[in-house]
Amino acid sequence: MNVKWLGFFLAGSLISLSGCSEDRTSENVTQSRWYTQEQVSRGNSLYQENCAQCHQTDASGHANANEDNSAPALNGTEHAWHHPLSILRRTVKLGGIPLGGTMPSFSNKLNNEEIDDILAWVQSHWPAKTYTLWDKRNKKSLQNK
Repeated sequence: MNVKWLGFFLAGSLISLSGCSEDRTSENVTQSRWYTQEQVSRGNSLYQENCAQCHQTDASGHANANEDNSAPALNGTEHAWHHPLSILRRTVKLGGIPLGGTMPSFSNKLNNEEIDDILAWVQSHWPAKTYTLWDKRNKKSLQNK
């Protein structure tokens, strides 16, 4: 193989590998996740209306959430990803007050589908590695029922 063809081969390989990066677009991030892109889209407006005032518009939460009991990040950088889907749903529905937190209940504001849409939007911000770890925990919790 001459140098010219080797260059074309390497360039093509790099281009095809660039699609494997962690920075997946929100359109294809749903391909291997429990939710659809439609849920993410609906969840965005529901999140902004019901959650952003405490958890920030980008789900980044408050810097000192663990110290001052304020709203934590939901973007995969803090503790929320440790909980299975059933617990995340229950927390939104019933709030965090029964567990010693300050999050109000949304049972009178959001139905189950809307809660799932919000959780889809939140999880669409989780890096692939975080989602994969969460997915394993979630599946394990389903087996233990």
